[in-house]
Amino acid sequence: MLLSSIQRGSRLADSARASTSYVLDCQCRHFVERSSFSCTRRNYKLAHEHQAAIHKLQSRQKVARGRHMTCRASTVAPQVVVTRERGKNGKLIKTLQQRGISVLELPLVETAVGPDRMLLPGALREGAYDWVIVTSPESASVFLEGWREAGKPQVRLAVVGAGTGVVIEATGEPDLPVAFTPTKANAEHLSAELPWEGEGRVLYPASAKAGPGLQEGLEARGFSVRRLNTYNTVQVQFLPSADVAAAKQARVVAFASPSAIKAWLACVGDQRSADVAIACIGSTSANAAEKLGLKRIYYPDSPGLEGFVTSIMEALEAAEPSAALV
Repeated sequence: MLLSSIQRGSRLADSARASTSYVLDCQCRHFVERSSFSCTRRNYKLAHEHQAAIHKLQSRQKVARGRHMTCRASTVAPQVVVTRERGKNGKLIKTLQQRGISVLELPLVETAVGPDRMLLPGALREGAYDWVIVTSPESASVFLEGWREAGKPQVRLAVVGAGTGVVIEATGEPDLPVAFTPTKANAEHLSAELPWEGEGRVLYPASAKAGPGLQEGLEARGFSVRRLNTYNTVQVQFLPSADVAAAKQARVVAFASPSAIKAWLACVGDQRSADVAIACIGSTSANAAEKLGLKRIYYPDSPGLEGFVTSIMEALEAAEPSAALV
C-alpha cells in the first residue's frame, strides 16, 4: 500500500509539472503554486500523500539502520542523562529503555588525537616490550589502529578489565589474545598484579589525561614503563541549549570518565545539587566525582555495561522523583 501511494503521487507530480511548478516549504511542507493555474483539491491532497509516503519510508530506513530513539528536550523530562562520546551510548540507551527508563543522550566529550599517536606503530614494531597495557575501551580502539598500522606484530597484552578486553576480543584476531586481566578493574590492582615477564619492559598507550598512578605503581615494582599519550578526551564545544535545559531536570546523570564529569560541571555551572544522583561506570570516575564535590555517587565494583546499568538503577531508586537542577 505504501509503494502504491508513492507511485500514484509520482505519476501525478510528473503530469502536473508541465503546467504548474511547486515549491516545497521546508518548514510547513505545503506546496505553493507559482504559475497562473490553480491546483485542484484532489491534486493537492495526493501531492501531499506522495511527500508523506516518502517521508515515512525514509523514517523506516533510518530505524532499520539502528538509530536509537531517546528522550528529547521538547518532551517529558528524562530520568537519566548519558554523557559518553556520541556513538558510544547505544548499548546503554537500549538496555535502559528496555527497562522503561526515559533517556537523554547528551554527549559531553569527544576523542582527539594525542601528541604521541604517530609514535605508536613504530613502538609496537620494535618488539622491545614484554607487556603492552591497555586501560580503557577507547585506549583499546586507538591501540588496535596502531597495531594494524604496525603490521600486526606479536605482543603480550594486559587489559585493565573485562570492558576493555571485549574491545580486543571483538576483533576476532587469533594472534592478539589478552594475556592478563587483574582481579579488580583499576590501576591499583593492575600495577600490583601484573606478572613479571622478561626484563619488565612495558609500553603504556594512554590518554593524555590519565593520572600517573599506574606508571608509578609499576615503576615501584621495578618495571620500566614507556608511556605514549596516544589520545585525548576533550569537551564538546557546542550543545543545544534545549538539551542542556532538559538534562538539568533529570534524576540521574551517568558518567564514564572524569573528563565527562568536568564537562558536565562546566555545562551546568557550579550547581552540585544533592538531589541529583550520580552513576559512574567505575571507581576512577566515582573518585573524580567525589573530589569535584558531587554527592550521592553510585558505581559498581567492576566497570562494564552490566555494572553500569545496575548503578544507574540504584541511583534512580535513591533519587527523589522531583530531583532537578534549577
